Amino acid sequence: MTGTRIAVLGGGRIGEALLGGLLAAGRDAGDLVVAEKVATRAEELSGRLGIAAAAPADAVRGAGTVVVAVKPQDVVALLGEIAPVLADGALVISLCAGVPTSLFEGALPDGTPVVRVMPNTPMLLGAAMCAISPGAAATPDHLAETETLLETVGSVLRIDESKQDAATAVSGSGPAYFFLVAEAMIEAAVALGLTRPAATELTVQTVLGAARMLRETGEHPAVLRENVTSPAGTTAAALRELERHGLRSAFADAVTAAHDRSVELGRS
Repeated sequence: MTGTRIAVLGGGRIGEALLGGLLAAGRDAGDLVVAEKVATRAEELSGRLGIAAAAPADAVRGAGTVVVAVKPQDVVALLGEIAPVLADGALVISLCAGVPTSLFEGALPDGTPVVRVMPNTPMLLGAAMCAISPGAAATPDHLAETETLLETVGSVLRIDESKQDAATAVSGSGPAYFFLVAEAMIEAAVALGLTRPAATELTVQTVLGAARMLRETGEHPAVLRENVTSPAGTTAAALRELERHGLRSAFADAVTAAHDRSVELGRS
């Protein structure tokens, strides 16, 4: 039988963000336990969040939900450690990039429901985009439970597992693309004579405002872009240069490269 305990295996930034989101959403600290192999980190999380810390096997024993948030190379050994004590019917949620549900299912007791998640780093601010996919034994109820858990740290989208590599390329790696764009805009503004603090404030707020317009208006990006672009104006001149330098094809190639690398990592 499974209980209400949620065991988070891995106390890195993503694991910590999820624990913080659950607590902020009103989850009882007594229902949460973290397993982290670095003892000082485990003690720090336990003390600051007011939750229990335990070895993986102890954390999992009796837990109704087990969240695996370790590095992909650590997954196999961890699953071997927890499989003998995993409660019958416990839901296992994987936040491990590139690791298919089949690997979990092969290492855990037959019939264990597994849900694969591709999160991204805005989870640290409660603004994650999480793509989730069910394994062979996961039911709609398991997906709903996963959504409820992850909605404490952002948005959730259900996709087929065959599309997880594409989700990785778009949303998993995506924040880095926008950080690079922001960095380039800031450097260009500094070159034009603005102070770095002024350039940073102008860029960051512009990016934030543009993202909000996309989300809140529901308009296609092309429509919003056209609304900013006056004929023969400053924006038109800038966009002409971006197109001349192949911005669209560069992004297409970048996202494709991230997708292909995700596929490679999943096979290794």
